[in-house]
Amino acid sequence: MARIAVIGAGMGAMAAAARLAVAGHRVVVYERAATHGGGVGRLTRDGFAFDTGPGLLHLPAVYRDVFVKTGKESLEASVGLVQVDPASAHAFADGTAVTLPNASRGGVAEALDGALGAGTGERWSDLVNRGRAVWEATRRPLLEEPLRPEPAARERLGHDPYPAVRKRGLFRRSGPVTLASVARRELKDPRLVALLESHALAYGLDPRHTPASATVLPYMEQTFGSWYVRGGLRGLADALHERCLARKVEFRFGEEVVGLLEKDGHAAGVELADGRVVEADVVVAGVAPGRLAGIAPRAAEAAVGPAGSRPVPPGRFTVCLALRGGRPEGAAHRTVVHTPDREAELAEIFRTPGDVRAPGPWRHRPTVTVLRPDDPATRPDDGHEAVTLTATVAPHGAVDWADEETAAAFAERMLDAAEAVIPGLRERVLWREARTPADTEVATGAEGGGVPAPVLAGADGAFLRPANLTPVPGLYLVGGFAHPGGGLAHAGMSGALVAGLVVSGSDWHGSE
Repeated sequence: MARIAVIGAGMGAMAAAARLAVAGHRVVVYERAATHGGGVGRLTRDGFAFDTGPGLLHLPAVYRDVFVKTGKESLEASVGLVQVDPASAHAFADGTAVTLPNASRGGVAEALDGALGAGTGERWSDLVNRGRAVWEATRRPLLEEPLRPEPAARERLGHDPYPAVRKRGLFRRSGPVTLASVARRELKDPRLVALLESHALAYGLDPRHTPASATVLPYMEQTFGSWYVRGGLRGLADALHERCLARKVEFRFGEEVVGLLEKDGHAAGVELADGRVVEADVVVAGVAPGRLAGIAPRAAEAAVGPAGSRPVPPGRFTVCLALRGGRPEGAAHRTVVHTPDREAELAEIFRTPGDVRAPGPWRHRPTVTVLRPDDPATRPDDGHEAVTLTATVAPHGAVDWADEETAAAFAERMLDAAEAVIPGLRERVLWREARTPADTEVATGAEGGGVPAPVLAGADGAFLRPANLTPVPGLYLVGGFAHPGGGLAHAGMSGALVAGLVVSGSDWHGSE
């Protein structure tokens, strides 16, 4: 039985901890904050409840596997997991709208034809089918196998497997094929372009520079569906924490790890902020690059490069709205209100390094996702409604999100967008609370409040994350800032990969 110290209690770290405990190891989790879940947070007030992190789950099979492998109770027996149908509604800048069914390719094509015109459904379906080719080419190396630290492994995944349509002159320009170029050339309709690019933007990816392999994101959502946990996605974090406790994982909240103990070049424990040293045979770190650099500089420089060399990813701005008046019958759980000026939005979000400037007055209306769960657990009674607005924004530092006027002005822009799908919204507001990237930085320790995106093939490996193995034997990386990247499903997979490496050895290449 090995002694294993896990740094951080995020979703990937807890998934690893539960699996390692089942394998017979003594696992202790050290979390600087007062609770578990990392970015999967919750705000409760006056009988209202809101997710302050992810609002939906895609690829639930990842967590089904965690619960199957760590106990008798299944995922469905542990949380109220339900499919969201329709999967989403979209309100476009020209005033048109479309509602898309959950996990139905034929239904999506039919809905697009009906709302946007004949032929749009076929063009979208053709592109999603090419996203399927990306999935088949990358599913195992990106989700089911640990990323090897050797350059050859990254080189293999640096090639984009997207099967671009070959028409005369298509993609013969110099430069890489990007998601934006695919959208323009293969979808043509600006509303379909907005639909595709919104899948990337939701993960903090810039479609102008993201490889075409990002078409796998709408493929995954459309194929495996969109799912919600009754009471909110925080319930998934709570259930995973309970599973860890049932497997005798120990949690030490309010205890910050500040250093890695090494012996003969091997990880041998952790140093805590109060000066105590805790010995361990294995250390699993589920922290952001900046914190990793403070804890294990040698591993951090090899994994992410020198300090400041890797840009901080965008963050999320969330507005929680407590509304008087009940939820209308037939309201979509998720509605995406698309910006009328994508170029202005992208310029605000994806700034060049060192481009720190005052944003106000805001020059654009952001793309806003409106979440309206039909869930009595989120509201005091049926005469009220809990609504959450989210938008992808520049990280704290590029914008001073701690400035109250800046945050309030951006929240107003988000309400402007949301009123397009919730008429009379402002008159219904009892109270509102905003969560900015500055708040995320405080809560999770991620610099700038940046939210990591899932890994993608292509772009010479620029969209890969640090390998789970590090140059320090006995130190492993887990969670959204390690392979295979951010998002609930990918973070959960990182836990499976790290557990496999610890249990089976560094030569392990993934489950068969």
